[in-house]
Formats: sequence, C-alpha cells, structure tokens
Amino acid sequence: MATEVKKKEGETLSAFLYRFSKKVKQSGVLKEAKKRRFRGRSVNRNKRRTSAIYRTRKAEEVRRQRKYGRFQ
Repeated sequence: MATEVKKKEGETLSAFLYRFSKKVKQSGVLKEAKKRRFRGRSVNRNKRRTSAIYRTRKAEEVRRQRKYGRFQ
C-alpha cells in the first residue's frame, strides 16, 4: 500500500503537502496504522483455558448466589 505523489512543475509546497495528505487519507494507510498500533500479543492456549475456567466458575457462583437471593 505505497502512496506515491510527485511534485508538479510550478506547484507550491503548501499545495503539494495538501495534495499529499489528501492522497494519504484516501488510501487508508494512516487508518490502518492507527488500528494496528496497540494490537497486543496473542494470549497463549493455557492462559485462555484458565481464564475460560475462571469465567465459567464465576458465572456458576453468581447463579448460585442469585438462587439464594444474595446477589442482585
């Protein structure tokens, strides 16, 4: 996804920068870079498994507490 803009003959620097920034926005390069900026590392299988077990146990506990009227 390379954006290439060449300066036209007699074109001012401000006009060139305006045209360049417009071209970059239209190409979606910045949007893609911002989207990928804070992408974290993928969680390993064991961590996913333990968190899933924790969630199911926690949900069961909440269900049990609701049954006895201790959880709103």
